[in-house]
Amino acid sequence: MTVKLINPEGLPQPEVYRQLSVASGSRLVFLAGQVARDAGGNRVGEGDLAAQVEQCYLNIATALAAVGGSFDDVAKLTVYVVDWTADKMPLLGEGVARAAAKLGVDPVKPITLLGVAALGEPDLLVEVEATAVLD
Repeated sequence: MTVKLINPEGLPQPEVYRQLSVASGSRLVFLAGQVARDAGGNRVGEGDLAAQVEQCYLNIATALAAVGGSFDDVAKLTVYVVDWTADKMPLLGEGVARAAAKLGVDPVKPITLLGVAALGEPDLLVEVEATAVLD
């Protein structure tokens, strides 16, 4: 495996993400922010944060598969959520869990979560970008 996930001693030990990843592969993959659109560009989960998060994660897996990788190769995620408040955390977790179940992966990665005023299109509630490392 090209990415080892770590929660080092001396830092908080969150269950829902890891503090860092150590990558040993030879190819870096930088994905554009993925949004809640299917392969045809159709909206997915309008008004439903969990459904949109799920689609973002599935899109990341699809993109990585196209270059010979998988979600397991993700070294870092950045999640942008429109009008973020802490009460949205369960919906974010639900979407991640549903995607992980479909993909058969452990979704726990180093992650940065940012609240934003808006995204590129008014119906988008979340955008997820990823950096992966492949052999």
